[in-house]
Amino acid sequence: MFLALREEVEGALESALAELEFPTDDLGIEEPPEDVESVLASSVAFRLAGEAGAAPPQVAAQLADEIDSDELHYVAAVQTQGPYLNFLPSDAYLAETLETAIEADYGHLADREESVIVEHTSANPTGPVHVGRARNPIIGDAVANLLAAAGYDVDRHYYVNDAGRQIATFTWAYETFDEEDLETEPERDRIEYDLVRYYRIGNAFLEDGPEDEVEAAEAEIEAIMQGLEEGDEEAYERVSEVVDQVLGGMKECLERLPAEFDEFVKETRFMRSGDTDELVDRLQEFDEAVYEDDAWQLELDEYGIDKNLVFLRSDGTTLYTTRDLAHHEWKFDNYDRAVTVLGEDHKLQADQLRQTLELLGNDTDQLDNVIFSWVNLPGGLGMSTREGTGVDLDDLLDEAIDRARQEVEDRLDDRIRDDELTADDVERIAHQVGIGAVRYDIVSKQATKAITFEWDQALDFEAQSAPYVQYVHARCCGILAEAGFDPAEPLAADGQRAELDLDALDADLLDTPAEQALLEAIARFPSVIDEAAADLEPHQIATYTREFADRFNAFYRECPVLADDVDPAVRETRLALVAASKHTMANALSILGVAAPRSM
Repeated sequence: MFLALREEVEGALESALAELEFPTDDLGIEEPPEDVESVLASSVAFRLAGEAGAAPPQVAAQLADEIDSDELHYVAAVQTQGPYLNFLPSDAYLAETLETAIEADYGHLADREESVIVEHTSANPTGPVHVGRARNPIIGDAVANLLAAAGYDVDRHYYVNDAGRQIATFTWAYETFDEEDLETEPERDRIEYDLVRYYRIGNAFLEDGPEDEVEAAEAEIEAIMQGLEEGDEEAYERVSEVVDQVLGGMKECLERLPAEFDEFVKETRFMRSGDTDELVDRLQEFDEAVYEDDAWQLELDEYGIDKNLVFLRSDGTTLYTTRDLAHHEWKFDNYDRAVTVLGEDHKLQADQLRQTLELLGNDTDQLDNVIFSWVNLPGGLGMSTREGTGVDLDDLLDEAIDRARQEVEDRLDDRIRDDELTADDVERIAHQVGIGAVRYDIVSKQATKAITFEWDQALDFEAQSAPYVQYVHARCCGILAEAGFDPAEPLAADGQRAELDLDALDADLLDTPAEQALLEAIARFPSVIDEAAADLEPHQIATYTREFADRFNAFYRECPVLADDVDPAVRETRLALVAASKHTMANALSILGVAAPRSM
């Protein structure tokens, strides 16, 4: 309803401005302050004051006089407050919001008939996923969820670097060393933790091994890379044996978040198809192409990029960015839009890629990048697969679950002792809250800002953290269950109750400030999705959940739902408001990839 109301306000403002012969290019629509009863406001009078030759409050009054609220469906009145126009919601707006929001998919927008590929994570398959890269799958998955909720047809891809020197080195090491050569035991019983030991010993050997043996190893590594460039099937199979095993373990780790993918696209795909060779031929024809320092490069300084893009080495091997150019042209051929989630250390590469794609004749308006900064842990631990140092994502998730389990046991000790909660219940809540805390704390911050992950903040049930907002959903489920509904399907109660009496629902009965504020927050949810998707900023959804939690908690404190002295019609309507709140919070958390517990 909020989107429909906004459209109505835009139309009314445009008509009023046209009638007064004012320009309509900027309507100044914004959200009003918390203490203002309107749903939308407009600051357009500030812009018009000079042209109108009048003070902004006078201009606002002129505009208000031109708008007939009786002709509007979702706006009850237009009031001025100094220079501002405030649009108050109608009864129809609140009633239709309540009726719509009790549907389980509330908030999801209509199909836009536009396909989007979201590429994220794409960590090199050389070992376990590290905490330093955790922000990529968390933000990437949330961006994909957000776009899907906004009505886009989304595919989630992981671009696999299976052709670079690191992978050739890994393949050589895996084939060269035996288990008895390895100095350490795997840190965890999963394949990537086993195989990363070969990668580490291989790098150590190349740095400190006998000179003649290192030369022979380097020759074999170079042969693997050349074989991949030439489309040699044996070289591809050798590399794939390592890459596929490591990816299998990395998938298990990412599924814990969860972050799942529709496809793992290997860069060798574009080498084997001939796309990379064809692209190199095209690049060499450009005036910007030069051969210097034993490599083919593009000079991009006239486009504001002061570092050349190297696209072909003297030995005929391509680079990651060269293959990624072919990858992106494939994206443009198969999708309406491409979104890539990248760490800030890839910003130069992203700029080079975009400019080169333009030179190649591509419409880069199809391409959006989400650039994120790093997640730091207290103490500033490093993150190096090569050296075997740092903190793995698995370790962080285990720690999160352990800390959440302890928090749950401390808080719910009486219920556990009285057998109200089983061990399985405690474990379920610990997983939902622990992993939810990690995801929420990371995705709730603006991506471009570096953050330090702090356990006390992430797991604080009282602060505006994952447990704080998750508890709203659990509380809604508790109220619905007490009223006889199955929390999994709040409008169909497995024989205990039939369904909410929709004929008895009357939004006019929700007349307290707390009820009105909560219903208005629910109404705004689809608009929040729309705006966050347009900006590719899932943290806006997290901000919304905190604001929503505050409003629900105020409603819960001030408006009893199931008390004996509550009028039956009010009771039924408040139950509908609780069901609408449950769906709103569940769907918001789903976008963030955070579990919505039924009990806590």
